[in-house]
Amino acid sequence: MIDLPIEDELRESYLTYAMSVIVSRALPDVRDGLKPSQRRILVAMNDLNLGPASKRVKCAKISGDTSGNYHPHGESVIYPTLVRMAQEWNMRCLLIDKQGNFGSIAGLPPAAMRYTEARLSAVASAMLDDLKLDTVDFIPTYDEARNEPTVLPSRFPNLLINGSGGIAVGMATSIPPHNPTEICDAVIRLIDHPETSIDELCEIVPGPDFPTGGIICGRAGIRRGYKTGRSTIVVRAKVRVEEMKGNRHRIIVSEIPYQQYRDRVVEKIAALVNSDRIKGISGIRDESDLKEPVRLVIELKRNEDPDVILNQLYQFSPLQDTFSLIFLALVDGKPRELTLKEMLTEFIRHRVTVIRRRTQFLLAKARRRKHTVEGLLLALANIDEIIQTIRTSRTQPEAKERLMGIQCPASMMQRALGDEGFRQFQIERGESDTYTLTSVQTDEILKMRLGQLVNLEQEKLSEEHKQLLEEITDYLDILGSQARVYGIIKDDLEEMKRRFGDARRTQISNEELGNIDLEDLITEETMVVSISHEGYIKRTPASVYNLQRRGGKGLKGAKTDGEDPIEHLFVASTHAYLLFLTTTGKVRWQKVYDLPQLPRDARGRAIVNLLALEPDEKIASCLAVRDFNQEGYYVVMATRSGLVKKTPLEQYSRPKRGGIIAIKLRDEDELVSASVIGPGDEVVLVTAGGMAIRFQESDARPMGRNTSGVKGISLVDDDTVVGMVVAEPDATLLTVCEKGYGKRTYFGPSAGDGENGDDDSEGGSSSARYRTQRRGGKGLRDIKTSARNGKVIAIARVDDQDEVFLMTAKGKLQRISAKDISVIGRNTQGVRIMNIDSDDTLIAAVRIPPEENAEAEAEAAADAADAAEAAARINEAAASESENPDSGEPSDGDSDDV
Repeated sequence: MIDLPIEDELRESYLTYAMSVIVSRALPDVRDGLKPSQRRILVAMNDLNLGPASKRVKCAKISGDTSGNYHPHGESVIYPTLVRMAQEWNMRCLLIDKQGNFGSIAGLPPAAMRYTEARLSAVASAMLDDLKLDTVDFIPTYDEARNEPTVLPSRFPNLLINGSGGIAVGMATSIPPHNPTEICDAVIRLIDHPETSIDELCEIVPGPDFPTGGIICGRAGIRRGYKTGRSTIVVRAKVRVEEMKGNRHRIIVSEIPYQQYRDRVVEKIAALVNSDRIKGISGIRDESDLKEPVRLVIELKRNEDPDVILNQLYQFSPLQDTFSLIFLALVDGKPRELTLKEMLTEFIRHRVTVIRRRTQFLLAKARRRKHTVEGLLLALANIDEIIQTIRTSRTQPEAKERLMGIQCPASMMQRALGDEGFRQFQIERGESDTYTLTSVQTDEILKMRLGQLVNLEQEKLSEEHKQLLEEITDYLDILGSQARVYGIIKDDLEEMKRRFGDARRTQISNEELGNIDLEDLITEETMVVSISHEGYIKRTPASVYNLQRRGGKGLKGAKTDGEDPIEHLFVASTHAYLLFLTTTGKVRWQKVYDLPQLPRDARGRAIVNLLALEPDEKIASCLAVRDFNQEGYYVVMATRSGLVKKTPLEQYSRPKRGGIIAIKLRDEDELVSASVIGPGDEVVLVTAGGMAIRFQESDARPMGRNTSGVKGISLVDDDTVVGMVVAEPDATLLTVCEKGYGKRTYFGPSAGDGENGDDDSEGGSSSARYRTQRRGGKGLRDIKTSARNGKVIAIARVDDQDEVFLMTAKGKLQRISAKDISVIGRNTQGVRIMNIDSDDTLIAAVRIPPEENAEAEAEAAADAADAAEAAARINEAAASESENPDSGEPSDGDSDDV
């Protein structure tokens, strides 16, 4: 027994295993680009004479011979490797010529090996050429019953053209396929100009060329990989957008990224649609067939932007994939990361070695044959003596010995070999008056048949001798000239281009991508987001609504009925995050551009498709937030019973799909409003009974999410809080009542602006502004809630530059300028701001930010110009009619446009 520390044993055993995996299984050789399993399959098929012109045999036979003769890891491992070398969507140039079901790009598995047949392709045959000419080293197989090559001669630059992938211990390789024509041209360029830089090589080889096509986004990743041996590239599917009837589009996918399967792409897109991660897709069909292996039709919903949907597909589905470039291969038996130039150089070095060894082998063979032919020619020149010697010998060894003793005059040798042949003979044997036959020559003479004694055979031998002399001279010239060796390599590559070269399949765009940011692809604009009582939501560009005067009837804003009035209306940028705070005190997170964009008269889509709302849960407020990491900013919430709560904004940055707690509500209470406030802000609460209270945000201490808050206003009778805004001294508080009346009143200065906040300036008298109070009081009278006005339904902070959306329960919407609403004192009834039908009521009033006003004014100006042009046409037509009163044609004034 020998005591051995276990850590030493583990270290030694693991390193042995690791090196075995690295060298003997997972990594390709830089010279032929093959792993041991692939190389052994090709060698076994070569042993079976399964060339491109032979009959295919069962893959079970191939796998069995490979396993039994060369590969020790079982036929179950061999067959998948064989299958992959026959799949045109995995290999740029196939190494196996298949017959039968070898799987499909859809992801279907191949048939069992007993059903499929295969033989070597022309590419594999080119890689095996000269294998028996001592071009490569051989080692014993695992059972030492035969020998196997350590590498193939490989006239075809397989590693870069077909690529390779594998995971070893502590390292991995991921070499993409390339275009065969480009790689051959790059090798030729490097042979002619060894100083060629990688940038110059990139002009010949712009990037990988995947068998499945696709589009590579950008060239920076490619060049970085070629220069350093490691990088990543982004590969996209090839698509086109087709327009359909009814303002609809469809996306046609004709090529998918490398190593993606068609069915997996369809399943992933379907899952994204079902989970509402992509909301604009109405259906997906697989129309692929034998002529078009990939044809996926993705139909979009009406009015959906195909560019937005396409980029969402790129971000979330396998239509865009990241491919790692790791140029790791075995160089002289050791793993090494290589640049593009180094890989090409290693192939050239291998081919130089192969050609030199092949030439040396052929030279030795030609010299042996020449030596034999010289003996036969000498025998024919002195045939009588040769025959007499053989006939008088008792045994064959005796005949051989006597033949070797025959002295052949130099003149006889010269007549037999010719002048040039005799001169070469003298160079090899030296100058002498007589020559004797060697052992090899006498053996061949003894094997001669009588038919070889005719004159015609002697002429053939003479011609063969001359040809052998020429071959030997050529072989010696090759071995003595590096240029000749490089010329042979270039000729081989030109032949490879002619036989296997084709056009590039993968496009390379100039669009450099990192992580896709949808916000960079979506135009930023202000949207009107509306939510109905039954939970239907939509977004519509604010610019589609024309500016009107106060007191108008408004436009049709949504298709509703008496049982589903519009309850909430929000205005936010497409790039904003929306925090949906519900009446049950939860908050959910959504992007504005993820909401369905529909026409202004559309009903919308069910909000349950966007937010996982509970049955008794409704949207109470919506906050538009661009940045959650704002120090000193809080979310202030107000409940119907008059409670307020202040929580840091950052605590709401990552809600879950099912929502997180925003405020802990008491029984029979619900959230009515929420706002984002900063340091020094003041909050104004307004009740349905027309009371208002203004207090500083510092009066409410910060709390966690799962808390109830503190009292904001003391309510009397059955009064309830209807809204909350953040006060601004120079702005006005808009108060709107349910019967279409409302008013504006200046907030007045804050508590810090002057003593006790009193100010006698315009809008600053005690009856025309809201003084700051302590939190929890009853407040001041904001508006008289008389029978004419009805209860307060909404409040908003507005300036003269702002505009206001008004919406009724029946879906009528009006856009008016805030400055058209009178600024009056607090304790007043206000003015009519919208005519309301007797069976309708106002339910929402929302401020529009000033940046949208310019768009509305431009649209109004365009409408005015169109009206002026129409009026001019009418006047012109009227004048024409007055000049031709008998004309039977109607004038423009009779048209429906007037």
